[in-house]
Amino acid sequence: MANATYEIHGNDPASEASVTKVDMKFEIVVIPVSDLDRAKEFYSSLGWRLDADFDSGKEFRVLQFTPPGSGCSIIFGKNVTAAAPGSAQGLYLIVADIEAARENLLRRGVKVSEVFHGVSDVYAGPDEPFLFGRNRVNGPDPAHGSYRSFASFKDPDGNGWLFQEITTRQPGRMDITATSFASANDLASAFRRAEAAHGEHEKILGQRDANWPDWYAAYMVAEQSGKELPQ
Repeated sequence: MANATYEIHGNDPASEASVTKVDMKFEIVVIPVSDLDRAKEFYSSLGWRLDADFDSGKEFRVLQFTPPGSGCSIIFGKNVTAAAPGSAQGLYLIVADIEAARENLLRRGVKVSEVFHGVSDVYAGPDEPFLFGRNRVNGPDPAHGSYRSFASFKDPDGNGWLFQEITTRQPGRMDITATSFASANDLASAFRRAEAAHGEHEKILGQRDANWPDWYAAYMVAEQSGKELPQ
């Protein structure tokens, strides 16, 4: 339509006051594969939980897997998508320790790229695209910034997965009333970061901090929710 105008409406408290909030939980991604049993073997080898394998015996089969600690699952099957096998790209798995996540898959016999990061302010390049453009520089982000380090792998059909390391969320991206950790490993990693920060805190105090449990708790909640970290 010529001269069409599109408006993007923000969160206006006045206009939103009379609208009931409806939770929308993103829980399923459908990925296209060519060989269901081969795909089932691959995703099982990753250590992902098999939630369903339903075969009607009448040209319909659906399988569901869930990665450890994830609230979202994948589905693949027969007559569940018209997409071409291998066409799903940019499937992100968020991890707190990218080296540990990578080593876990290598031990399982999965080919995974080296850890990489992007070039600052340069986005066009020859590499396979990811969130920061098409320039992949070997090694983790030099500043070890949250959101900045990646590693990639593919399933047998070529569907593309990436690990992204996130340790501290951007402000407003976490519900501070619902702090949670996806696994014992994620919780342990958060404790280690809090321990290191608390060591610096005690140096400033010049003495042992007897209130360290409250300090750890405040640090870990602030880190997850993107709030200012305690000093």
